[in-house]
Amino acid sequence: MPALRNRVLAGLLVATTAVHLGAHLTSAGRVADVTQWFLMPLLAAWVAMEVRAPRDRLVRLVLAGLVASWLGDTAPHLAPSGSRFLVMVAFFLCAQVCYVAAFWPFRAQSVLGLLRAGGRRAGTIGTLAYLVALVALIAACAPGTGSLLVPTVVYGVCLVSMAALATGVNRRVAIGAAIFLVSDSLIALQAFTSWYAVPEHGFWVMLTYVVGQVLIASGVVAQARRRAPVEILST
Repeated sequence: MPALRNRVLAGLLVATTAVHLGAHLTSAGRVADVTQWFLMPLLAAWVAMEVRAPRDRLVRLVLAGLVASWLGDTAPHLAPSGSRFLVMVAFFLCAQVCYVAAFWPFRAQSVLGLLRAGGRRAGTIGTLAYLVALVALIAACAPGTGSLLVPTVVYGVCLVSMAALATGVNRRVAIGAAIFLVSDSLIALQAFTSWYAVPEHGFWVMLTYVVGQVLIASGVVAQARRRAPVEILST
């Protein structure tokens, strides 16, 4: 029965995602809004079913990140129109902080840890890649941020730190975090630049968002099943 429930949850997530993305392509705004409310709860429920209590630190914090992401998806619809973007950013910043805390115990295996351990080529190249991504994103957005420059920089640092630390967990989590980075970067470029113009912007944002979150969640489930050493998880 648990296996069947997990498959049902996974199927519902795939179906809801397909309807949601289709709504973006057909300009069905109300359908896109409503289906978005269910994406992260379905994913969080799947993780909770896949990894039963007692759950380790990694799983608990990623579940907290999924809840914060769900609030970022839904709360802006309840906020006054003038503050919706800030409400969304605030909740997604909470999600990034949860992910940074979740991946922090794996920092020694990440590109940052490899660099610190002796400047190994993989660590150097990986760290430079994430640093370049951060600088490029801030440089592109800064002229249009106005009074939001500092919050934008803080969010950018948290986002890129999350993606870099994710490389220490496993490959699937690292790829998911990198795709999540792309999704949030698309939102920032849309919000703060005048030259960014990608057809079906909402579709690409949500496609990368859902794929990134699913890869992070499924990679974390796989990591939990490997029963990583307690000393790493509790560092």
